[in-house]
Amino acid sequence: MTRSPSSQDARARHVALPAARLRARIAWRVQRAIGWSTILARPVPERCVIVFFPHTSNWDFVVGLLAKWAIGIEVRWIAKDSLFGTPLAPLLRRWGGIPVNRRQPSGMVGRLCAELAAHDRFRIVIAPEGTRSRTEGWKSGFYRLALAASVPLGLAYIDYRRREVGIGAWMRLTGDEAADMAAIADFYRDKAARRPDCVGPIRLDDAGARRQNGRVAP
Repeated sequence: MTRSPSSQDARARHVALPAARLRARIAWRVQRAIGWSTILARPVPERCVIVFFPHTSNWDFVVGLLAKWAIGIEVRWIAKDSLFGTPLAPLLRRWGGIPVNRRQPSGMVGRLCAELAAHDRFRIVIAPEGTRSRTEGWKSGFYRLALAASVPLGLAYIDYRRREVGIGAWMRLTGDEAADMAAIADFYRDKAARRPDCVGPIRLDDAGARRQNGRVAP
């Protein structure tokens, strides 16, 4: 049975302290100076899939990267391949970025599942909408990946009302899509995006994702 990872659990209160490295201490101080705090539910699995929601602004990346540095936890994240065709590509890869061709996404779940199986430590962050614009649902890649790899799912968020960012809860997917997505939606129901008008419903909608990418859903 899916346990609902409530926001009350997330604020129980897992406020993260800075890691020991100099970069972590600097990032933590910058966060505090601009009024943000990082939340981290522990223990943190060595191998996991993490969804990040809501993602409606480029500022989400900046605040999220500061949080990553502050807590000093190694995570990888996927982003559209066009970002890696710029002079920033070496930095993006150094910071954990993995390019994905959204026009030809087939095989990505299998490749990431192989990476999870091959490493003792591999944490991958995915923005399930696949875009900062409003969508009518989430792409199912994160769900299929967590189930196939049999790893926990982390619920990462950014909340502009509370000025919090981090991972608020961990859960194990059951394979009951409706129950799992209801639990996930319950966790995110009070998280405020920078651009609320760009936040769509929390449900799986691969057909909508295919339409968005210019393909007709079967």
